[in-house]
Amino acid sequence: MNLATMKREMCEVLEGNILRFWMERMVDEEHGGFYGRIDGNNRLHPDADKGAVLNARILWSFAAAYRVLGREEYRMMATRAKDYILAHFIDKEQGGAFWSVDYLGRPKDTKKQTYALGFMIYGLSEYSRATGDEEVLQAAIRLYEDIEHHAFDARNVGYIEALTRQWQPIQDMRLSDKDENGSRTMNTHLHILEPYTSLYRVWPDEQLEHRLRTLIGIFTQKLLNPATGHLDLFFDDRWQGRRDIESYGHDIEAAWLLTEALDVLGDEELKSRTMPIVDRIARASEEGLTADGSMIHEANTRTGRADRDRHWWVQCECIIGMVNQWQHFGDEEALQRAFRCWEYVKAHLIDHQGGEWLWSNREDGTPNLDDDKAGPWKCPYHNSRMCMEIMERI
Repeated sequence: MNLATMKREMCEVLEGNILRFWMERMVDEEHGGFYGRIDGNNRLHPDADKGAVLNARILWSFAAAYRVLGREEYRMMATRAKDYILAHFIDKEQGGAFWSVDYLGRPKDTKKQTYALGFMIYGLSEYSRATGDEEVLQAAIRLYEDIEHHAFDARNVGYIEALTRQWQPIQDMRLSDKDENGSRTMNTHLHILEPYTSLYRVWPDEQLEHRLRTLIGIFTQKLLNPATGHLDLFFDDRWQGRRDIESYGHDIEAAWLLTEALDVLGDEELKSRTMPIVDRIARASEEGLTADGSMIHEANTRTGRADRDRHWWVQCECIIGMVNQWQHFGDEEALQRAFRCWEYVKAHLIDHQGGEWLWSNREDGTPNLDDDKAGPWKCPYHNSRMCMEIMERI
């Protein structure tokens, strides 16, 4: 394996395996937009709800593919996603965006989840970057202003996890039933850093720059576990938490997204202070690497239990993050780790017959067909982004 081979293979997988699946299997010609779910056995569920995160990630993926490859079919898919989001997900009365709509496009879960608003900004700002569409940029800016007005906690410096449709406190703030009910989470802050970086590229606003700097500080001063180098996950309003879960995929993803934010800001003094911390977070993530080249999901240091399944998204972030380590720190072994992880993905996660990727490969080596091929959390974003990051970096 070498860089040229990996780049070529990823371009082929991006177009022939990932994007083709979403264009051929997920377009809802009857009710608009995209279907909400295809299960792990490739069965379509046409009446499934349509999630905000799924649709925002579809928008991002096709907008980025159009920007990188220039194919008109990708612009058309991105425009389809953009139009559906603006028509059905944006809350025209209260601002923000709904968590989900039903298959007919009617509001279903109307809470304002900061994580989902971040992904809306991510998709819309990438569409504006790819097409120059000023109206779409303004839609992204309005969502940014909604987050800042309603979800930013100036007293404790951080972003509230979720609110009601009317932007009032909500009891259950969890992203999913697998999460703790914390009012501050690493995952949401990571996916505010990510879209704010994307928005800053096309709208270098002074307040937005300040917020990016604040977010970098939250990662290095609040989320970082100084004893382990890992990023801790769940906190209360005052940033108190148990600090007992190590999420290896989030660690390595955060390392390269922090690098990206620093590069976009262009402040060399801030970068020189922060990159040693980025390196430490990335090296901590290596504790999740296995002998077969893959990275496991997470471990609970309090219970001693680990989720050793090889989740699709974790491998994607591992590959980007290891290439980032090679590029920014000269770590040749990190590049070899990226190669080994890519070989694992090709052998165990890509569905070469049915298209797209499996959710995960089990610890015992069997494919996981219980979880979705496409759905609220299974989107074309982690794997398409991995391919395009490698294609643009090399």
